[in-house]
Amino acid sequence: MVKFSFSAVGSLFSDSHLDVTMQTTADYCKMGHFPVLCRLCTMNPMLNIAIKAARRAGSVMLRSMDRLDTLNIQSKEKNDFVSDVDRQAEAEIIQILHHAYPKHSILAEESGSIEGNEYQWIIDPLDGTTNYLHGFPIFSVSIALAFNGDLLHAVVYDPLRDELFTASKGDGAMLNNRRLRTTKRKSLDGALLGTGFPFKQQQHLDVYLNTFRALFPDSAGIRRAGSAAIDLAYVAAGRLDGFWEIALNPWDMAAGALLVTEAGGVCSDFSGAGDFLETGNIIAGGLDVHHAITKAIQPHLSDALKR
Repeated sequence: MVKFSFSAVGSLFSDSHLDVTMQTTADYCKMGHFPVLCRLCTMNPMLNIAIKAARRAGSVMLRSMDRLDTLNIQSKEKNDFVSDVDRQAEAEIIQILHHAYPKHSILAEESGSIEGNEYQWIIDPLDGTTNYLHGFPIFSVSIALAFNGDLLHAVVYDPLRDELFTASKGDGAMLNNRRLRTTKRKSLDGALLGTGFPFKQQQHLDVYLNTFRALFPDSAGIRRAGSAAIDLAYVAAGRLDGFWEIALNPWDMAAGALLVTEAGGVCSDFSGAGDFLETGNIIAGGLDVHHAITKAIQPHLSDALKR
């Protein structure tokens, strides 16, 4: 008999202990009763820890949703807020990651950089803070792991819908137990696009509006959800055909970008190169839609954004 305990790495369903007893892993997989757990048997332990951390952070968010008016909210800069929930969620994530991997480095939105080895966790504990503080129901937890700058694992968790988007390099992207693929749309015609406004760098607003005008007429519509991690996860899931945004931070897009590429899509900066984590400017989508967005916005970019 083989006994698997998932409590050390965190259950996909909760933080409670979950023990599964079976004769062999193969026999258990053949049962077919619990496909999510079946996948957990072979999931990378680092990804499992990220899932546990994301779910813990999501619980922090949900517990506080009925008392939003009592939260301590501070403004980091114009239109950029941080609350007790952001800080508590991030603390929970870092505690779980550091307990499992004390030598790993961390780049987190609220705590900044924590030095360590070549492995780096890139964390946005609450992507969509403004949405959350207004009770607008689109926000997420975003956690990625990179090794020497190469993205290895990703988790984007939507706690309201209990949607867990995960990806590992070379192993594809999943939503709960469903494998994800970007759409195969061949052009902007009929495409549903996602975007974000440059609300923290409004010097780019006129350029952004010009890119919007270039893309809007041929598309089926453009959505602005307020969480780049969710937008990118939706591209990976085929809910959006493409996405573009100016002036993001690495923690906004690291996990989502790996979801997109592992779902068969493409992510780049505005020049078409892969430096979006450095430039903060990103285009994502299936191969053809990505190319169409890139081509459509290029004539409207300022010199500062042509990268």
